[in-house]
Amino acid sequence: MSDFFSILTSLNTEQIRRQIEECRVCDVERVLLKGFVDDDELPILFSPAAGLMLEEMARRSAALTLRRFGRVIQLYAPLYLSNECTNRCRYCGFAGDLDIPRMTLTPKRAISEGDILHRQGFRHILLVSGESPRHVSMDYLLEVVRGLSGKFASISIELYPMEKEEYQRLAEAGVDGIALYQETYNQVRYLEVHPPGPKRDFRRRLAAIEKGGEAGFRSLGVGALLGLTNWRLDAFILALHSRYLMRRFWQSRIAASFPRIREAAGHYTPDYPISDADFVQMICAMRLILPDAELVMSTRESAALRDNLIGLGITRMSAGSRTNPGGYGASPESGGQFEVEDSRTPAEVARAIASKGFEPVFKDFDRAFIR
Repeated sequence: MSDFFSILTSLNTEQIRRQIEECRVCDVERVLLKGFVDDDELPILFSPAAGLMLEEMARRSAALTLRRFGRVIQLYAPLYLSNECTNRCRYCGFAGDLDIPRMTLTPKRAISEGDILHRQGFRHILLVSGESPRHVSMDYLLEVVRGLSGKFASISIELYPMEKEEYQRLAEAGVDGIALYQETYNQVRYLEVHPPGPKRDFRRRLAAIEKGGEAGFRSLGVGALLGLTNWRLDAFILALHSRYLMRRFWQSRIAASFPRIREAAGHYTPDYPISDADFVQMICAMRLILPDAELVMSTRESAALRDNLIGLGITRMSAGSRTNPGGYGASPESGGQFEVEDSRTPAEVARAIASKGFEPVFKDFDRAFIR
């Protein structure tokens, strides 16, 4: 079976770019009336013409989300283990060439951070670290996961790319999900923002999410970092990638995320900023294209925008996030990955969700379902 890299390299991106730019409103109307989006029609919903029909797209996205997911928004929290990193990504606050306070939590302290999140009500957590296998080794991860697995219904990871056998070991210890963002699917741009280091290997990173699927993870999360390149083309490929994963790993749930570049230690300024209107268009298009996928929004976005997007397609949100190791214990000792925009407490986010007529859920899965 071919991997997604072979599909990606076969795309005529210049032709797709023209299709996006030359799309007409009547093309958008035709796709919306049909109710199903074929693969060759995906660019249409990311076009400027589709932006002119955002209100209709939002209405259909909201109705589809309600039919598929009901009025439930699942809440989770990231738990940062380390900000040590061997890469020098130009946009990241953990870049190895930045002068920030570095820290790797001991397994005991990582579990203590988990206890804080557990007391706040969370039962779904995401373990995050910079990419440094020397500091965050397999033995370290296994000890942390085993220490947390009795407290949380779901543990996902957002770490450096691994091999299938490594993911299987983590799955056996209690990990059931993975998030691994390609950052951008534009290979030229990818090399520009990733100086020499392990992360510069575009193909290895792209293949890792499939290795997670082969290892049996229940949830596979993908995303593009918005601001690195033309969002319309990256969004189209993200949608294509998500569909590919759905077809190949039909027993896993696919999750798509939409992180926008935020202020970080390196003070990187997005070369291709994306407006709020375009951001909303991207989310609504993704829902219409991926009716059964989880759509995830982090605290990178403002409280007002997050609240306004409840019901339009988002099904999973982080809350009360800290992006530095030890941050939940109010530790000033380590640098964060990026500045959080929505600084509300988990309880405040839950109340905001409820005020919109939706139900904030801290647990919607149990490992007993897959044992």
